[in-house]
Amino acid sequence: MNVVETPLEGVLILEPRVFGDDRGWFYESFNAERFADAVGKPVAFVQDNHSRSAKGVLRGIHFQTGRAAQGKLVRATFGEVFDIAVDLRKSSPTFGQWTGVLLSAENKRQLWVPAGFGHAFLVTSDVAEVQYKVDAYWSAEHERSLRWDDPAVAVEWPEVGEVQLSEKDRHAPDLNVLNAEGDLFE
Repeated sequence: MNVVETPLEGVLILEPRVFGDDRGWFYESFNAERFADAVGKPVAFVQDNHSRSAKGVLRGIHFQTGRAAQGKLVRATFGEVFDIAVDLRKSSPTFGQWTGVLLSAENKRQLWVPAGFGHAFLVTSDVAEVQYKVDAYWSAEHERSLRWDDPAVAVEWPEVGEVQLSEKDRHAPDLNVLNAEGDLFE
């Protein structure tokens, strides 16, 4: 596995070794020891999530706070998405900054988004399926969203036509409001 560091400390792009021949291909999508080496500590995943979305669907920018803060290992198993992480750690030198990568069934890349970061993806193909492992259970009490088009964060989303959002994401607060309400990480 090739590990690519991003401008946000702790957020990593993981590129698996793919073995292919005329029969098809094989790759190891997850190995606990190799993953622990890549992120610098063992991670115990507790839940796998799987979504299917049409082109233009944007899911996020989501995160969980407090004891329910989640790390996510994300991959696209069908189609393609533009996947991002936003640094929500107030004490970080990259607070409020984002990084993004195209994840696709073809490139087989994965994005590790540790706790302390917001996460989102935008579907850029006609349809995409995204699977991700999390290291903390979903908690409605701790779930938060950041406005997807907050000018303070200024994510450069690819052009896909009309963006489709859930009601929750359509009404998510911006970074300044989340900061004032104490919903970010120290």
